[in-house]
Amino acid sequence: MKPLRLLAALLLIAAPAAAEIGDDGLHKPAWLRETFRDLREDLAEANGEGRRLLILVEQRGCIYCRKMHEEVFPDPQIDALLRENYFVVQMNLFGDVEVTDFDGTALPEKEMAARWGVMFTPTMIFLPEEVPEGATAAEAAVAQMPGAFGKGTTRALLTWVRDHGYENGEHFQKFLAGQVNPAD
Repeated sequence: MKPLRLLAALLLIAAPAAAEIGDDGLHKPAWLRETFRDLREDLAEANGEGRRLLILVEQRGCIYCRKMHEEVFPDPQIDALLRENYFVVQMNLFGDVEVTDFDGTALPEKEMAARWGVMFTPTMIFLPEEVPEGATAAEAAVAQMPGAFGKGTTRALLTWVRDHGYENGEHFQKFLAGQVNPAD
């Protein structure tokens, strides 16, 4: 086998595969958590594991969700960030599974997404380790990423949230610029 073909074959073997599609039409990567979608319980479990709670809102047939699952999330660095640092709960933008928000409100996924103002898929909602009493997930979120972004932006956002970049006043765009164009 020629060296370039061998290298290509090894890279394909080493890279995480794109997620399979579930019965609901959504991608189901290995790092996704199946929960009862009570966000208070999910946050407690995430904290117990030393992970950050991340809500991933998607919909059947979403070309941007597919792009994230086929091109971005399988990137070895992004896959490792998600597996090692995040407790990811998936929601269906038009789903009927009941979700209980931090304030105790229980609604079907589609109504909860509307309550939070989610309009685009995918949308990633990053939660802090502690949510103020009476707050909703949208109010408590430390960051939201609506839409599909490339590997660099996604990796930077996962890192920035993991490292609490939002707490020290560092704007994400400045952090991202430093990742793309680091100072010499």
